Amino acid sequence: MKKPIMADLSLLLVTLIWGTTFVLVQNAIDFLEPFSFNGIRFLIAAILLIVCLLIFERRQLKQLNFKIIASGIFIGFWLFLGYVTQTMGLLYTTTSKAGFITGLNVVLVPLFSMFLLKQYPSKNAILGVLIATFGLFLLTMTDAATLNIGDGFVFIGAISFALHIILTGKFSSKFPTLLLTIIQVTTVALLSIGSSFLFEDWRKSLNKDILLSQDVIVALIITSVFATALAFFIQTNFQKYTSATRVALIFAMEPVFAAIAGYFWALERLSISALFGCILIFTGMICAELPTNKIPLLRKSVKNN
Repeated sequence: MKKPIMADLSLLLVTLIWGTTFVLVQNAIDFLEPFSFNGIRFLIAAILLIVCLLIFERRQLKQLNFKIIASGIFIGFWLFLGYVTQTMGLLYTTTSKAGFITGLNVVLVPLFSMFLLKQYPSKNAILGVLIATFGLFLLTMTDAATLNIGDGFVFIGAISFALHIILTGKFSSKFPTLLLTIIQVTTVALLSIGSSFLFEDWRKSLNKDILLSQDVIVALIITSVFATALAFFIQTNFQKYTSATRVALIFAMEPVFAAIAGYFWALERLSISALFGCILIFTGMICAELPTNKIPLLRKSVKNN
């Protein structure tokens, strides 16, 4: 199997993991506040990755230097900022609006790639982005409330997630995957724990009745192992083989998987427009995967030019 195809399939698996664990996280933060939950989640993931490094890839420690540490911290900072601003935004805005605004990184990534990396998306990728963006609107925008400060925070989060995708692609080909993943995950863990001390009642995170509750334990184990350690290792390892725009389109499937998980696990029901939105997001992702000459509309456009 060609590396770009393998990369896209692996990143789709990551998106599936994130989407299907969304319900677990929602249940867990009813007991444990968001910064505390993310701090513990990323700390456990960092410890697991460090153990793997010491057992299987100890030789990577020889490549530990200022450049990889600075790059990992820089990537981790934008990932942390994305989580922070998204969480702050949810205090003031609706989940549906936050989902749509966060999903706008599918548009932001190709724009930033053009300005920061001088990488230009193909015509079919642009078509895929437009289709997926409209699909996100149909899937998530169930209300027509006016914009508020929460939407601004979430938009900053979308920018942060977009920069995380771009920077991961930029640095992943330069440094050892596992070592770079450990540094960025540890950065998020430390910043989240620090934020918990500053902005939350951190004592709750030390309460054994809360930590040992079934919802929190299950969510921490699954998200730490699969949605953090495994997911960010896969992203860091495979993103070097595909474009940032295609990564953003694949990640746009997250709310689709979250909606499917909510249907089966939380008995949530989707409207007709939301179902149509899911189909459009999937269609947009497929468009980006097809060669340009496989899309009649694009082929006709090229001939006319």
